[in-house]
Amino acid sequence: MKYSIMTYTEGNRWFNIGDYVQSLAAKQFLPQVDNYLNRECLGQYKGEPSKIILNGWFTHHPETWVPSAQLIPLFVSLHINSSAADRILSESGVAYLKKHEPIGCRDHYTVRLLESRGIKAYFTGCLTLTLDSYAKNDSIENDGKIYIVDPLYGFPNKDRIYVNAKSFIKGVIKGDILNTNSANEFMQKIFSKSLLDQAEYIKQELPKDTYTEDEKFSLAEELLRKYSTAKLVITSRIHCALPCLALGTPVIYLNGFEKEFDACRMEGLSDLFHTININRKTKEISSNFKISGLIDENIELVNKLDYLALANKLKTTVNSFINQN
Repeated sequence: MKYSIMTYTEGNRWFNIGDYVQSLAAKQFLPQVDNYLNRECLGQYKGEPSKIILNGWFTHHPETWVPSAQLIPLFVSLHINSSAADRILSESGVAYLKKHEPIGCRDHYTVRLLESRGIKAYFTGCLTLTLDSYAKNDSIENDGKIYIVDPLYGFPNKDRIYVNAKSFIKGVIKGDILNTNSANEFMQKIFSKSLLDQAEYIKQELPKDTYTEDEKFSLAEELLRKYSTAKLVITSRIHCALPCLALGTPVIYLNGFEKEFDACRMEGLSDLFHTININRKTKEISSNFKISGLIDENIELVNKLDYLALANKLKTTVNSFINQN
């Protein structure tokens, strides 16, 4: 039997290394990797029959759906975004998913979406919850570092506004150009200056046309090793926050998303970790854990353990799929 894992099409300027963290979560279960298959081109595969775990966001190019009949899929941790749902769930798309039901979904939104089309579906959470294989050994101590990873990256920022004339004009019309410091302002209302000053900042969006696929996987593994030894991670990236649960690293998730295509992917996930919600319009800041004053570098935070039941079920499901003849 052949085994494949997914790679990803780069954007106009960058790619998200978090996608490769998702693929590492699948890779750890495979006896070997025979093929890298681009998520947007699964329908073009013509090789020998190959097992593949189809986890994550589907898809940025829904016109390419459905996958090849030569692929033997396991659907766990699937997210069909509201922006792509109508095109993925075409007549042929629904028939394909029915053939492989029940479909394990990353979020409750996707469960409801599939069930509304007559497809059997259930909630699994994200496969990155099983990445405890990358956790540090007991003999290795935390390095005391605090990593802040893409905090409130959906807020107005210069990287997106000054891309080209079109994005600049859009930023002016929407007023975003006047709010490029809003993320920093909220961060200063939540965290102490000493924490913000001593933290190491990481971007999970990296420049396109720079790395090979093997190098991207190596970069993803390097990030997991960093997170595994951290004292604390603060992030707005779910594929940073969820792996941190598996790694046993204290993590705070900053949720500043308001649009449906962002919010729908969080149903069932944001409650797994300590979450701070930021409303850019009302300026309201709330949390699902107790906060007293500014959070500083001395915070003693213990992750919730709700994720463990999901992680254990995922491991059982995936191992059963891999071991089937």
